[in-house]
Amino acid sequence: METVTEPRSRRRMSGAERREQLIRISRTLFAEKGFDGTSIEEIAATAQVSKPVVYEHFGGKEGLYAVVVDREMQKLLGMITEALSAAHSLVKLERAALALLRYIEESSEGFRILVRDSHAASGTGTFASLISEIASQVEDVLADEFAARGYDPKLAPMYAQMLVGMVALTGQWWLDVRKPSREEVAAHLVNLAWNGLTALDPNPSLTVSLRDRVASAKPRTVSEKELRELEKAREKELKEAEKARQRELKEAEKARIRELKERERLLKEAEKAREREEKLRQREARLAERAARLEQVDHPE
Repeated sequence: METVTEPRSRRRMSGAERREQLIRISRTLFAEKGFDGTSIEEIAATAQVSKPVVYEHFGGKEGLYAVVVDREMQKLLGMITEALSAAHSLVKLERAALALLRYIEESSEGFRILVRDSHAASGTGTFASLISEIASQVEDVLADEFAARGYDPKLAPMYAQMLVGMVALTGQWWLDVRKPSREEVAAHLVNLAWNGLTALDPNPSLTVSLRDRVASAKPRTVSEKELRELEKAREKELKEAEKARQRELKEAEKARIRELKERERLLKEAEKAREREEKLRQREARLAERAARLEQVDHPE
């Protein structure tokens, strides 16, 4: 009788490997279908394991979802925190905007999970709480800028929410359209946030894009020292530009004051002219009245 040899089974995954596999599979399913649209059966079937294996590692779908959300939040927070370590406030803003867009580009599934309507299983891992955490870091940056520019630092928390909310909602929009490039989107975001509507740059560019161009133009890897020197040079340029802007504002204010004084002088002259005309009119009226009386005396009825 011929002996049938059973095919050698695939290598058995370790517990850690199985856990990572389940997280990876559920991440894709949660991004595509959401928490409610994804079942333990589907996760287990995709991983080719039984449902008890999923329960053994995570206690259920809620536990698995919480792990996925927490990982994505920590990843994005780490990228934003690193971006905010730059020295100049403008560079911080540029890096933070780029970090969010890079996360969206490289971790689209994770971002889709974060921006979905949060489920109770996510605990504190909601997109709103993530925005609040990022805003609390941006708040410190804005408080320093406000104090340096004579604004009330107490307003920094409100402005931080505005700024982070603007960037986050733009990121949600860009998640689907993906045009223009993330560098261009970041440049326009920073343009609006830094310059405001009244001083928009028609062709904005990023400080970091200059650094990237320098790096790509050289066949060797640019050292951190060179990047720091480039950043210092850019910061110096920004400070000089800020000084020039302040000088322009002062000159504009002086010109406005001169204009107001000239306008006031012209108004006074016009008022004096009106007074002279009124006096002349009154004088002519008196002369006419006197002439009428004399006429009555010379030619009585």
